[in-house]
Amino acid sequence: MGKNKFLRGLSMTAVCCAALVGLVSVVLRTGDYVRGEETEPVSAMLSTATQAPTAPVTSQKVSAVNANSVSVKKSEKKTGATKPHKSSGVNYPVTERHFEADGSVYNNFSVKNYTDFDLDIAYELEQPVGFKMENNHKVQVLIFHTHTCESYLDRDDGTYPADYYPRSTDNSKNITSVGDRIEEELKKSGIGVIHDKTLHDYPSYSGSYERSYDTIQYYMNKYKDIKVVLDIHRDAIGAGGEEGKVKPFFEYKGQKCAQIMIMTGYSYEGGGYFPFWEENLRFAIRLQQQAETMYPGLTRPLNFGCYTYNLNVCSGSLLIEFGTDVNTLGEAKRSGTMLGKALAKVLQKC
Repeated sequence: MGKNKFLRGLSMTAVCCAALVGLVSVVLRTGDYVRGEETEPVSAMLSTATQAPTAPVTSQKVSAVNANSVSVKKSEKKTGATKPHKSSGVNYPVTERHFEADGSVYNNFSVKNYTDFDLDIAYELEQPVGFKMENNHKVQVLIFHTHTCESYLDRDDGTYPADYYPRSTDNSKNITSVGDRIEEELKKSGIGVIHDKTLHDYPSYSGSYERSYDTIQYYMNKYKDIKVVLDIHRDAIGAGGEEGKVKPFFEYKGQKCAQIMIMTGYSYEGGGYFPFWEENLRFAIRLQQQAETMYPGLTRPLNFGCYTYNLNVCSGSLLIEFGTDVNTLGEAKRSGTMLGKALAKVLQKC
């Protein structure tokens, strides 16, 4: 009996040591590419160290802030820490597609209405948006990224690597580079903007929306003049593997650019608090119309659906997807510049 107790104690000690080493290795791991493995237990342990959100954690630190968001994206499954990426040499096909008008078509743009709301686009365009921009240089626009690590291909040859995992903590490769282009165009137009680059989806993807909600609240409390809140993402279309993935694109002045999809939500039964949904819809429609007027083909049909995704924070809140994981970063950045110019035009009229 004494020997068995000793062996059980030794075994438990080894298990505890291994768990501790594993936790330390995840916390300290660095690199470019984020892999899709579950790390929620580690994230939960890290987040217990922060009892109240202060300033959001930037890309130089791991985001581990407790959150109180009421809106969580249902499809959050992929998580990950960072590790170097090596290609297996096997490639799968990329299908280029230009998304045409679909759903409710009005003049030069269209809206896909997935709700039970009887949408009258002409009527909504005549109604005021829920905010008024001030002619000053105060911060009135917040750009952020719930899924900050979303990234793109670095080549355009009609294929993507079989082991390609399009997530990166490197801001020169991920979606924040697109946000930079939007920020740049707004500043050129004299519109005060702040671009947050908190890694809300690192080291854990799960809980990204709760963490980005805290970031939104932090900035809206710090900058009382914020009226527009933009969550910039990139999409993913296609089953993958031998069936391949879809790349939404259009050409502008001889260059390929990523098509974008503007998304706006709806206050549906059981969907929670969302008093601003119709003002958001009007803002989205105006931006869709302006983008298509300036750059025909830039947008996919506007997506109006039964979701919240933290769009309930103010009357000028939108989620915008730039291309998919098989567009190139250059294509997405070019579209970021275009969207920034169109957005500036819309805001100057608000």
